[in-house]
Order: sequence, then C-alpha cells, then structure tokens
Amino acid sequence: MIQFYPDLSQRIDEMAEGDEDFRAELTQAIFEGLVELKAKYAEGLDKKDLVIIQQVRHKLKPTLSMFDLDLLSDSLQQGKEILETEGFSQKFNVHYRDFEVKINSAIEEVGKMVN
Repeated sequence: MIQFYPDLSQRIDEMAEGDEDFRAELTQAIFEGLVELKAKYAEGLDKKDLVIIQQVRHKLKPTLSMFDLDLLSDSLQQGKEILETEGFSQKFNVHYRDFEVKINSAIEEVGKMVN
C-alpha cells in the first residue's frame, strides 16, 4: 500500500512532545475527525446539501493543515471550487471518488497509529 501521509506520525510526535497519553488522545481525535469528514461529506453529497459539506470542511480544515494532510486539503479545495461553479454535477461526483480514495487512505494510516 502506498502511504499518502508518510510524515503524519512524526507530526503527531512533535505535537505530543514525548507525552504518550497526549499522543494517543491526539491520534484518536484525528482519527475521529477523519471518520466524521468522510461521513459528513458523503451525507452532503447524498442529500445534495452544500451546508453539510461546508460545515465539516470548515471544522476539519485546521486539523488537516496542522498535520500536513495536504492531499485531503487540496481535494477539499477542489470540491469547494466545483460546488461553487457547477454545484453537485458529474464533475463533483468524479471529485468525490478521488476524495474517497484519499480519505480512506488517511483513515487507514491514522487507524494504524491509534492505540
């Protein structure tokens, strides 16, 4: 499997500064945030509800940025631009399939770090 986020563990370690309990809590919080992002993004698409997608994107954007999850950040930005110009079009459906690959990979990678 290709590792999409090879520096993620190091970024978490840097933030935890040797505190293993905090590292575990931080990793769990990132994992839960990614799972929520996946669920809400899918819900927004299913309901064709831009607000659901905007809210989850806004909520998780700082986490994605802080932990260098750039592939996901870039994907969310692309989705935002598509929604603003074309709405829930076929182009957004193509974007969503790409987003799914990236979010599933991130969830899998962080899931391996959860204690």
